[in-house]
Amino acid sequence: MDEDFRSLVDRVREESGGSEACERLIATEDREELAAVLTERERPLWAREIAAFRLGRAGDRRAFETLVLLLNHRDPERCVSASHALAGLGDPRTPRAAAALATNALRTAYALASVRLLTELRAVESVPALIATLERLLAPDEPHWRVALACVEGLGRLGDGRARAVLEAARDRPRLGAAAEAALRALA
Repeated sequence: MDEDFRSLVDRVREESGGSEACERLIATEDREELAAVLTERERPLWAREIAAFRLGRAGDRRAFETLVLLLNHRDPERCVSASHALAGLGDPRTPRAAAALATNALRTAYALASVRLLTELRAVESVPALIATLERLLAPDEPHWRVALACVEGLGRLGDGRARAVLEAARDRPRLGAAAEAALRALA
């Protein structure tokens, strides 16, 4: 059991009250059983999360839609869990979905995992989405500085020269300045 799955298991065991159904989903190797959980009615969210995570890690694209929904969840731990599974899923729709979530101004509070996923994916959508998100977050009194910081760090890791102007603008923000300087050095 890897660390990401262990973290998920610890959280959902508590959420499920230690139910037998939870233990079965953690232990089963039957992908059809896991896939059925994604479409059955009245399944709790923790059950869908376990099934989607396990299928995603196994490269089963039936988990894609559920993982994208979890990537945009209000619970940051669910977002992180979904991003780990999506990163390994290998579905070509993942970068576009992550970019749509990261750039959605109405969901900025939940965009941190999407931004980090875009950086990890290094897809063609990554740099434009991070630039667009960061430009919006440089507005005065923008409260989502952690998402902006993740954009700055991601753009530095990606090292794409198209980010130079927005990183120079971010350099003047107190919480972003040091990271923006480091990112600009990475572009050189």
